[in-house]
Amino acid sequence: MSFEDKPKRKFPIVLRYDADEEKIKREQKLLERESESRSKARKNFSSTHSKSSTEKNSDRTPKPMTVAKLKVVRTSELGAFLDAGTGNTSDDILLHKLQQTAEVNVGDEVNVFLYLDPKKRLTASMRVPKLQEGQISRVKVINTSNDGAFLDVGAERGIFMPFREMRGRLKIGDYVWAKLYTDKTGRLAMTMNVSDEMRRASKPAATDLKRGDMITGTIFNIIDAGAFLISDDRNILFIAKSEMTRELKFGEELTVRVTFIREDGKVDGSMRLQKENALIVDAENILKFMQANGGRISEKLSPDLIRQRFNISKAAFKRALGHLFKEEKIKRDGLDFKVAK
Repeated sequence: MSFEDKPKRKFPIVLRYDADEEKIKREQKLLERESESRSKARKNFSSTHSKSSTEKNSDRTPKPMTVAKLKVVRTSELGAFLDAGTGNTSDDILLHKLQQTAEVNVGDEVNVFLYLDPKKRLTASMRVPKLQEGQISRVKVINTSNDGAFLDVGAERGIFMPFREMRGRLKIGDYVWAKLYTDKTGRLAMTMNVSDEMRRASKPAATDLKRGDMITGTIFNIIDAGAFLISDDRNILFIAKSEMTRELKFGEELTVRVTFIREDGKVDGSMRLQKENALIVDAENILKFMQANGGRISEKLSPDLIRQRFNISKAAFKRALGHLFKEEKIKRDGLDFKVAK
């Protein structure tokens, strides 16, 4: 058989050729896809990295109602300009000469309180809050609004206390116990929720007090059952509602009498006078009421009416009438008493 007479093996060769070509095509497509995937990954990384850097820079950007340590980068006739950390000199923060408590020079790092001036520009002052974050103090209310109140903590501007952090109704000039904290936006704020801090700061037991002592302090919490007072010596005293002679306010200063010291050292107090002194005061108040209202009063008044008119108990009312009768300042007239002439 000659060479020309040999059978031609076309199909296996063609099929093998086609398979190699298809393999190459598939590999090219895989390479293209991998290249596209890497390109997207690089873009995403670049975008995320850029965003993360922007967010970090934003977090470091000075905000109003915060305390920061900033570097003096230049001075002028107005005062010193502080580096805002943005890389843009137009963002430099003015520390006016009037807001400087000490001389500053270029290159100095100064601790400042940041706030917005009337034109909403970020401004600095070296008058920083006298409180550290987490500390409590009795401070003055310097302004109020529908959203809350502003308290004087020694800074260039009052620190805001949101309405939700207030206790009771406040007015300008009131003094209240409050704590300095940083809110969710990173700004300084105040709260009157200080009961836990007061307990930690108070004496564990009132070893230096005895029944009948008079102590002076301020109200830091009011609940339905009564009010809590902290004394100048850091003793906490509870005044039950029945022992109040009038409604109390947060931050109010008053002097009360120690009525009971518990085994755990906790102290109860009263705004009322001791019985012998209260008797005279109650009798005078009842006699004045009689003189101003026809000269008569019934012995059968209800306890609620007695409490409403004289802020005393039914028993104290009867003791006072007995004292007036004994002193011949009133006399009986049936079921009533009338003023003696």
